[in-house]
Amino acid sequence: MKDIYESPLNSRYSSKEMKYIFSPDFKFKTWRKLWIALAESEKELGLDITDEQIAELKAHAEDINYEVAEAEEKRVRHDVMSHVHAYGVQCPKAKGIIHWGATSCYVGDNTDVIIMTEALKLVRKKLVNLINELSKFAMKYKDMPCLAFTHFQAAQPTTVGKRASLWLNDLVLDFAQLEFQLSQMKLLGSKGTTGTQASFVEIFDGDSEKIKALDRKIAEKMGFESCYMVSGQTYSRKLDYNVLSVLSEIAQSAYKFSGDMRLLQHKKELEEPFEKTQIGSSAMAYKRNPMRSERISSLSRYVICDTLNPAITAATQWFERTLDDSANKRISVPEAFLAVDAVLELYINVVDGIVVYPKMIERHLNEELPFMATENIMMAAVKKGGDRQELHERIRVLSMEAGKVVKVDGGENDLVDRIAADSMFSLTKEEILAEMKPEKFVGRAPEQVVEFIDAEVKPILEKYKDELGISVEINV
Repeated sequence: MKDIYESPLNSRYSSKEMKYIFSPDFKFKTWRKLWIALAESEKELGLDITDEQIAELKAHAEDINYEVAEAEEKRVRHDVMSHVHAYGVQCPKAKGIIHWGATSCYVGDNTDVIIMTEALKLVRKKLVNLINELSKFAMKYKDMPCLAFTHFQAAQPTTVGKRASLWLNDLVLDFAQLEFQLSQMKLLGSKGTTGTQASFVEIFDGDSEKIKALDRKIAEKMGFESCYMVSGQTYSRKLDYNVLSVLSEIAQSAYKFSGDMRLLQHKKELEEPFEKTQIGSSAMAYKRNPMRSERISSLSRYVICDTLNPAITAATQWFERTLDDSANKRISVPEAFLAVDAVLELYINVVDGIVVYPKMIERHLNEELPFMATENIMMAAVKKGGDRQELHERIRVLSMEAGKVVKVDGGENDLVDRIAADSMFSLTKEEILAEMKPEKFVGRAPEQVVEFIDAEVKPILEKYKDELGISVEINV
């Protein structure tokens, strides 16, 4: 429909897989699975529930009668009770035991945890594939010297692959945080209106062991190791913040990468994929703008800011339950996941198609290398009998003169010619150039790339090798 607002995250950016996880259909089907898990667990613990009732609930776990639920919600203004009613219409024999002893948060909060867990697993899958693609790029270019920058000023050379390993290292750190958060995911269980499980004390005649077993059984049936031992009516809203903090970290790493790519594309050293029919500018036909990297920056910035929402929500909850969290988390949590999903797909797409321009990289390096090689040149001159302190002062003066030619006059760096022409150094131009081989200035950069990938990246890729090989499609 073109006459109503639709979130761009839904219409333009996020994948079908992530959109489905946050869809009403996934939510309401999960509600029914939770009602089945509750009924089964209650039956196993001795409540009067029959196999026939359980079978009836399972028979209608997937075919939700949405029209009945929607009509009932208009009447009662309560989403959970409208779906309890709709389920009961389909399951007349089980109608009386659906939602037995539970509150709305039994389905609402447990489903939110399940949704976030599934979404984190999808994020992990895409993050692993990104790490795989970026590690291949780092290895391919581990030996290619390039100009490094500190403060965006020319600095001691590195290699293209070593720079990529910095991006990769950020993602490895993010992966560790994501794995940790997944290991901490717990269900709310069935805790009642204020978290005291008072309704189940009534149902189970005060048998605490059965009440504790109920939570364990529900967790197991829903694929979790445990439930929170204490809660109010809801799980602590700090969980939402913890989850979105992981997404923020991924967004931070992606933003760093995209910023570097935009700067390198400006320098014409690296370039993101640019399709044959793609238009860079509506006015300047020649332009090849880094559109995908800019979109990564834009969406990542949104995620970083969005993390403030659950932080404030967690801080402002009153006692055992308030409802000022609901509207906020319905927006902030799904949109953070949809945005990170889009960011990861863009990131994979860019890395998979990065264009490297070795001649431009070499040109920029050679423009600055004479300045960086001055220490090596000076030591070579000392070996020929020169005075180190006098040579240091002389090379400083010559460097300033050559720098003026470059920055003030717009000329080429002529420091090598100046040194070769100065009798104090007793070096030929050939001898000076021999001291300026780029590979002599990159230190252990190539070895660092190999060591890092072998020690920290390959174990991740081996653990999740079955999830490698996804294809991403950029919609716009």
